[in-house]
Amino acid sequence: MSTPGHGNGANGSLAGQGLQLVPFRGLRYVPDRVGSLSAVTSPPYDVVVRPDGLRHLETADPHNIVRLILPQAATAADRHRQAAETLRRWQDEQVLAADPEPALYVYEQRGDGILQRGLIGALRLTPREEGVVLPHEDVMPHIVEDRAALMRDTAANLEPLLFSYRGNGNATEGAAGVIEQVIRTEPLLSTTTEDGYAHRLWSITDPHDLAVVAKDLSHQHALIADGHHRWATYLRLHAEQPAPGPWDYGLVLLVDTARYPLRVRAIHRLLHRLPVAEALARLGDAFRVTTIDGPLPDALDVLAQAAAGPGNAFVLAGDGRFHLLDRPDPELLARTVPTDRPQTWRELDATVLHSALLEHIWQVPDDPEHIGYIHETAAAVKQAELHGGTAVLMHPVHEDVVRELAEQGVTMPRKSTSFGPKPATGLVLRSLALN
Repeated sequence: MSTPGHGNGANGSLAGQGLQLVPFRGLRYVPDRVGSLSAVTSPPYDVVVRPDGLRHLETADPHNIVRLILPQAATAADRHRQAAETLRRWQDEQVLAADPEPALYVYEQRGDGILQRGLIGALRLTPREEGVVLPHEDVMPHIVEDRAALMRDTAANLEPLLFSYRGNGNATEGAAGVIEQVIRTEPLLSTTTEDGYAHRLWSITDPHDLAVVAKDLSHQHALIADGHHRWATYLRLHAEQPAPGPWDYGLVLLVDTARYPLRVRAIHRLLHRLPVAEALARLGDAFRVTTIDGPLPDALDVLAQAAAGPGNAFVLAGDGRFHLLDRPDPELLARTVPTDRPQTWRELDATVLHSALLEHIWQVPDDPEHIGYIHETAAAVKQAELHGGTAVLMHPVHEDVVRELAEQGVTMPRKSTSFGPKPATGLVLRSLALN
């Protein structure tokens, strides 16, 4: 098989133009070799809540994908080596098998009032200055290092990143037209995961359809919706490897948000070593504090109302109650928030949280020992209450704000947004040995 984008028909001529999504031989679970497809899938590695969610997935099926994306061993080197050995063994045992020919994959998720469809393929890696792929968040070097070691040892893209682009909204032309035709055929797989989402996957192998998709995407650029650390990992490993070759590409899911808008949620902070009482005591007059006696949904409603007004708002949890922080002191913000970026960036909740609260008032180092990042609100509150820390609940940022900053080349503070629904991990993998 030729390397993607090199001698691969129409796709090979697109280097330097827009998005180049090329077919690959997907590595997929063999249904007869596992309990069920739903039992071997997982959320993305950074969404799995450790340790409870990890244990739950590990016991769901002995072949759950979490054993590859979050292997458990005494040292990092042992973890990555274990994942590589597990991946090889599962292929040898035909638990995972490669599709017979390269394909793009149409992926559909349906649930919780959302229908999302997109294309999974191997995307040509481009430097940021080309403006083809737009990041919107900073990354943490230690996570990139860990993901790079795992990817290097397994020689595989284990999870598709979530990217968004905006087509013209026409359902009969270009990539959208191909998707609408393909979903009328029998899917390769269909499953419903524990969260209630239904998943279906189809392959696109017809040369004409592939050419239509390639031409359409060549005029597009994409926003990284989810997967900044893994994209940085792709770029890092690409720089290490000789080109041309399979490391020139990385596994992504591309969603046209003109047809299938993404949902944007917040990522909450868990301050492991700062109890709520101490966090409140250190505030002084920096924020107005209002205690909310109702349950979590009431606290989130209050947060949404406060976020709709001027200024920044957060809810602290962990002591059995909820505390709204809003109306920050303007003088505090003037002293602590950097002034070298656009006003939109300076007013972000995540900017104010990290600059004014975490760095200045609470003096909490931004490292894994002190701060955890949790996507699920109830899980953040539960962990804070169990371990005596503080959960800082955030309100989501609108996608238009994210895209506006990204197009200006301005990154938001790390873990500022959670776009979704995220693709289930384990439905299709990309082995670099095959592609």
